[in-house]
Amino acid sequence: MKKLGLATALLLAMTGAQAYQFEVQGQSEYVDNTANDKNFTGAVQGTYYFKNVDSSKGPLAEAAFLNQASNVSVAYNYGEYDEPTTEGPLDIISHTYGAKAEAYIPTKVVPVYASASYNHTINDSKNNVEKDDQGDRYALELGALVIPNFLVAVGYTSVADQTSYDAFNIISNGVVKAGLESDTIDQDQDAITARTKYVGAIDGTNMSIGFESGLVYGEDTAYNLGTTLFVTPKLSVGASYMESSFAGSPDKAWGANVNYFITPAVAVGASYVNANFESALAGEDLTVRDTQSVGVNAKFRF
Repeated sequence: MKKLGLATALLLAMTGAQAYQFEVQGQSEYVDNTANDKNFTGAVQGTYYFKNVDSSKGPLAEAAFLNQASNVSVAYNYGEYDEPTTEGPLDIISHTYGAKAEAYIPTKVVPVYASASYNHTINDSKNNVEKDDQGDRYALELGALVIPNFLVAVGYTSVADQTSYDAFNIISNGVVKAGLESDTIDQDQDAITARTKYVGAIDGTNMSIGFESGLVYGEDTAYNLGTTLFVTPKLSVGASYMESSFAGSPDKAWGANVNYFITPAVAVGASYVNANFESALAGEDLTVRDTQSVGVNAKFRF
């Protein structure tokens, strides 16, 4: 019976089932910066939705958001970071584990949104250049869908140790932007966040458009903007920009991505992020870390 159930799930995925309750996605990024061109990351995330998600309402990539689907997720990210320094080569293996819950709660006025997450990072140094380190991160968000498919949310993030990263942010936006967010919070440890998200159909076409914005206020301040054009319910192309006020390198990043659903249950995608800081233009004696990342991802729903 177990074999029959698995075969049925696979058959539904390949033939294009319009509803799902589980989602598994994986991602890998190749990172090239001024100091080293051999860094890479790998990540995986699993999500369980409390009710079936109807994927026929609009863009397949935003099915859960359009359904206001409450869920729980777990994620893991692995990264290798090597960089030459004056004290010798930096060689770190990083592990980040995360758990997250999202809830959409109907009310008489507007649907209310809430989320809570926890992440733990372990940095394992392979030599004496850097010490082993680890840290925890907690985050809460509250918001509402003020009009259909338009979410406004504010949150609080506590980073007990600068080493801690957000595994879900790495999967959603890439390791470069996740690192930029962590540098923005810096030693303040406490951060206020705000974000908006909208997905809507373009009248008279089969296309839809999405917009996202975000703000992080910690030791410094960062903002990000993103837009996605859903050319068809299966195909999307997106662009994003993020900038931080912290005096480091890199302090800004732009990105592009493309995603395609082979069936309503199987998707593949690619992403590119370019981050740089022109310290010479600012008249500051800072190390420049121009960084590029190329990522590939896959998603499976059943």
